[in-house]
Amino acid sequence: MLTGRSRRRLWRRVRALSEGLELPDPFDAETFLALLAERRGRPIEVLPVAVDAAIPCGLLVTTDHADYILCTPGTSALHRQHILVHEAAHLLCGHDRLPTPETPGLRALLPGLSPDLVRRVLGRTVYAEPAEQEAELLASLILHRVLREGPVPGRDHGRAGTLVGSPSRRPERPRV
Repeated sequence: MLTGRSRRRLWRRVRALSEGLELPDPFDAETFLALLAERRGRPIEVLPVAVDAAIPCGLLVTTDHADYILCTPGTSALHRQHILVHEAAHLLCGHDRLPTPETPGLRALLPGLSPDLVRRVLGRTVYAEPAEQEAELLASLILHRVLREGPVPGRDHGRAGTLVGSPSRRPERPRV
C-alpha cells in the first residue's frame, strides 16, 4: 500500500513521463508502440493470444532481443488500446528491468518459448503491486492527455475521435 508521500512521488514521476512523451497524431496505440520501439532500439510485437479467465487480458513478455505484448483478440477496440498502452507503460516505467517473478500460465501461453529466453513477464494479475499501479496510472494519464489535447485545427475530431470514435451526428429535433 502506498503512503501519502510515496503516492505523491508516484504521481509526479508518472505525470512527468506522460507529459514528456511524443504521441502520434492522430493517436493510435500501434503507432505509439512503433515510436516506443524506435526509441528503445528494439522491436515490440503485438500477438493476439486467446486466454482463459485465469490469465490476464494483456501480458508483456520481454526477451533479450524483443518485447512482445500478448493481447486478447476478442475485445473491443477501446479495451485493446488500453491494454496496449498499459503494457507499453510497463516499458516506459522500466519495469522490464526489475527481477523476474514466477508467472503462472506462461508455459500454456508460450509453449515454444524457453523460460531461459524470457527475461521478464508482466501481466495484470494483482493490481495492488506497485508496478501495476504505476503502469495503470501512466496508461490512464497518456490516454487522458490524448483526450485533453482534443481536436487539432483542420480536423473534426482530432486525437479524441481516434481514441473513442467519432461522435455521431445528433438527430435533428422535429420542429413543433
